[in-house]
Amino acid sequence: MAITSANQLELLQTAEAVAREKMIDPVLVIEAMEESLARAAKSRYGAEMDIRVAIDRKTGRATFTRVRTVVADDELENYQAEFTVEQAKPYMADPQVGQEFSEEVPPVEMGRIAAQSAKQVILQKVREAERDRQYEEFKDRAGTIINGLVKREEYGNVIVDVGAGEAILRRNEKIGRESYRPNDRIRVYIKEVRREQRGPQIFLSRTAPEFMAELFKMEVPEIYDGIIEIKAVARDPGSRAKIAVISYDNSIDPVGACVGMRGSRVQAVVNELQGEKIDIIPWNEDTPTFLVNALQPAEVTKVVLDEEAGKIEVVVPEEQLSLAIGRRGQNVRLASQLTGLDIDIMTEEQESSRRQAEFELRTKLFMDNLDLDEFFAQLLVSEGFTSLEEVAYVEVDELLVIDGVDEGTAGELQARARDVLEAQNTAALDAARALGVEDSLFEFEGLTPQMIEALAKDDVKTLEDFATCADWELAGGWTTANGERIKDDGTLEPFGMTLEEAQGLIMTARVLLGWVDPTEMDGEAEDNAEEEAEA
Repeated sequence: MAITSANQLELLQTAEAVAREKMIDPVLVIEAMEESLARAAKSRYGAEMDIRVAIDRKTGRATFTRVRTVVADDELENYQAEFTVEQAKPYMADPQVGQEFSEEVPPVEMGRIAAQSAKQVILQKVREAERDRQYEEFKDRAGTIINGLVKREEYGNVIVDVGAGEAILRRNEKIGRESYRPNDRIRVYIKEVRREQRGPQIFLSRTAPEFMAELFKMEVPEIYDGIIEIKAVARDPGSRAKIAVISYDNSIDPVGACVGMRGSRVQAVVNELQGEKIDIIPWNEDTPTFLVNALQPAEVTKVVLDEEAGKIEVVVPEEQLSLAIGRRGQNVRLASQLTGLDIDIMTEEQESSRRQAEFELRTKLFMDNLDLDEFFAQLLVSEGFTSLEEVAYVEVDELLVIDGVDEGTAGELQARARDVLEAQNTAALDAARALGVEDSLFEFEGLTPQMIEALAKDDVKTLEDFATCADWELAGGWTTANGERIKDDGTLEPFGMTLEEAQGLIMTARVLLGWVDPTEMDGEAEDNAEEEAEA
């Protein structure tokens, strides 16, 4: 097949037709044709030649040119596509290194194999252009809702026609036991768009919390306008969900706006989510207050927040316990997801029993160590004393407020407490030495004898061992695995060691050992302070 005047316009018509069918730029199709013709020409004239083809965008005429580049004498490698300055002089007036010389060559006759190869090149280029167009179209639509048409189901995964390509709704992203037939219309959330070797992959979801948030944004104009904001969403897809909202206009009730007249707005979302029950909760910056709202419809008596551990204790009446926990723990689990905290729920009776046990334990501590009778020990506990250290080193005035305690009695109490603590310290130091602790750790400031003994039992016996510890190994922490927070116990956690204190001690040890330059620490501290100030 030769590119003659009879089929020159046919090239342009073919390019237009392919471009319309694939919804891509006709220029890309023509460029693919030019490349395929150039390949065919190289197979005729020689693979080492630099043959280029240009198709006139108006007439369709294909021009074949051979291009040679001027190179330095010592760089000449390809004699078919390159020549030196001397060799170029017959063809060019003043040849310079880097210049190109082009001369037109006769069009080639395309045999069956060459034509097939050209067709493959064009198809490949068109596919690449189609994939690029699809990726560009959907990459900015991640995080939005789209309507699609079900094409087929493969191993539980639903293939959805989204207009300009196909997307996949994985089995675990479907609500409950949803099933779809070909040509069913489906509303889905674009969770992720990835560019892969086989083309862009569009992953859909109907279980993502963001899907519910976007549905509310479509149904509630105040959310779309930014008057109401969705602060958090927690879902048990197909069963129940909680959504926290806040209004930036005092005249608008965020919960009422989301519910709508006679529940019309929330019902539209419920219907789309296969009857999923939705609790709409007012957001509050005060965590305990927000948690009380999140545990609705259960009534909460008391909330105790431990921010450092990311944990919260909730006390409810006995008859409200099952309601607070919910079926299979659903209510408390959703409330935990909504607040980002671990929630321990107990009844008033359980809390009372726990407090009584703590009271008895502290009373026994003072009776055994300070040689007090039960009544006097209970007085100390009732006044808020929890440890021997508090009794030993508290201001005397704080002891004098206890009924029956005068200065003499207070001095005697503190003396007994200090004697006991000194004996405990001596015993802890002896135990640590017996375990092989070196002097470098004994001389390190910031660690009590009991801490050193605990470290020795954990095989930390030198300052070098201590300096290699991680802060969470000393103070404890929390890790998340499979969506659940797991407690990591710290060696010094029983002594009230915090993460910040652990970090400070470890860095001090590293400085003393010469592992860290203290000036660098100061620079990092200043940078952190500036970042916090900016935030």
